[in-house]
Amino acid sequence: MGYALHFAQAGDKHPSAKPLKGFRGAGVLEVVEDHDGNAYRAVYTVRLAGAVYVLHAFQKKSKKGAATPKRELDLIRTRLKLAEQDCRKKGTS
Repeated sequence: MGYALHFAQAGDKHPSAKPLKGFRGAGVLEVVEDHDGNAYRAVYTVRLAGAVYVLHAFQKKSKKGAATPKRELDLIRTRLKLAEQDCRKKGTS
């Protein structure tokens, strides 16, 4: 996951990064990593100028499909709004 974020910081997109469903455009991306039978996800945005904001990183515990749980999506949306506010405050949006 760190390597994928390094790509984002360099202005590139890691091959395993994909747009997160439910968010318009490709500005919110997720990276999925499997380790010891567990699935982990990191969600970040490159939508905002001058920074890569990691919005959420979590272990996916549900065994019911690949969909991101609503609770996690709600948290990502909240954090995206906060990142947008931070970016505007810094004058870099």
